[in-house]
Amino acid sequence: MKRLAVLGSTGSIGTQALELIALHRDRFQAVALVARRSSEKLFSQVRRFRPQMAGLTDARFSMDDVPEDLRNCRWVFGDEALTEAAGMDGCDEALVAVVGMCGLQSVLHALSRGKRVLLANKETLVAGGRLVMKAAASAGAHSLLPIDSEHSAIFQCLQGAAGNPFERILLTCSGGPFRAWSKEKIDAATARDALKHPTWNMGNKITVDSATLFNKALEMIEARYLFGAEVGQIRVLIHPQSVVHSAVEFIDGAVIAQLGTPDMHLPILYAMAYPDRLPTGGKPLDLFKLKRLAFEPPDEARFPSLRMAAECIRAGGAACCVLNAANEEAAGRLLMGGLTVGRLYAVVEETIQRVGYLPADTLEQVLAADRRARETARELMGD
Repeated sequence: MKRLAVLGSTGSIGTQALELIALHRDRFQAVALVARRSSEKLFSQVRRFRPQMAGLTDARFSMDDVPEDLRNCRWVFGDEALTEAAGMDGCDEALVAVVGMCGLQSVLHALSRGKRVLLANKETLVAGGRLVMKAAASAGAHSLLPIDSEHSAIFQCLQGAAGNPFERILLTCSGGPFRAWSKEKIDAATARDALKHPTWNMGNKITVDSATLFNKALEMIEARYLFGAEVGQIRVLIHPQSVVHSAVEFIDGAVIAQLGTPDMHLPILYAMAYPDRLPTGGKPLDLFKLKRLAFEPPDEARFPSLRMAAECIRAGGAACCVLNAANEEAAGRLLMGGLTVGRLYAVVEETIQRVGYLPADTLEQVLAADRRARETARELMGD
């Protein structure tokens, strides 16, 4: 029986993880559930899964908001709910599915407490990759398992490598709603356009990032840390069918790929059950129904996010943290209707240039770089 703390339990990844816990009650138990502000949904989850601890990170909530029938559960409010859940006694694994920089400290805390981290928070590795991988190395082998479909796919492919080093990592993406759009049309696009993803059903921020390919830019940075890849070893492929979730190329030219239906239940359960494989309850991929698998290179002129990510990886220090913070601020403004996609790209790039080199050797330095980047991005957007 694995006991899980689910951070971000009311989001897309969190709710799917709880579905899998319910499907395999003989293997998993939810001992802590934390959400940001979706209180009613969290209350419903607490009633169903009966965790030992629950929390809401939005500072507006208190014990007065908790229904009487749920007060036998231990409640924690504010940002400390994340670290409390991630490192609590009686928890074996922390599934971190929150969005944004708030996941970094909880991941580091979980690793320091000897918990395995199942990671679905891009910002943790993008902003604090060196710190996280150092903590994971100290915590032991397989203490950090990726949930993102692409990095899960790469991890699965490497299980068959028998210790051979990879030549290249091939990160696939659907191309999003702007795949066939001109640069001019993309630059003028709004949040409404960006939220029309052709394949995946995700939260708004991640859907916007998928449209701008900042999602893939962040994944390039994650791959650099998770698998020790250099920039030249990471290649992005647009694959509209979303069947090949990513692949690994070896020195002899062999390519090992992981295929599956575009369903997040598989990578979530793979991380939860590792090294075992369990049924997800969904339909397996039907190869006979596949008419075509297409791949094409991304156009960095239309999607400059990929170029920015490569430049930030090469720059080192806190450059990737700055890119992430600026994108998070600009994507939030886009979702509020105050920005176009072209302006989003411009804000991120100018923030990187204005902030310049900052160190990222400690958590304090990473958090300081994050604050500086956010302040700069807001200034550029007129705040």
